[in-house]
Amino acid sequence: MADQPRTVQISDNKALQRYEARGDGVLAGYATYERTHGGIVLLHTKTEPAFEGHGVASLLAEAALDDARGRRLHVTPKCPFMAAFIDRHPEYGDLVAQAT
Repeated sequence: MADQPRTVQISDNKALQRYEARGDGVLAGYATYERTHGGIVLLHTKTEPAFEGHGVASLLAEAALDDARGRRLHVTPKCPFMAAFIDRHPEYGDLVAQAT
């Protein structure tokens, strides 16, 4: 297992429609999404094996949800990890799109 990265930076790679986490410059994980009118569908979260257990997926979730809040987008969490993260962090519950 790799040592814990000293820094993790999250960026939105709009061309690939994913938030990317880089630990010390190396791709540590990503969360794919699809933009919809007024919202974002969170599809899948992947942590690279060398970075598992270091909170990378949680950092991706926080970044994606904070970005959605800042852009005033509703969120549809299709990714099981994202849905569970929102359940564990009720401060993000208001972002979830309500089924009609």
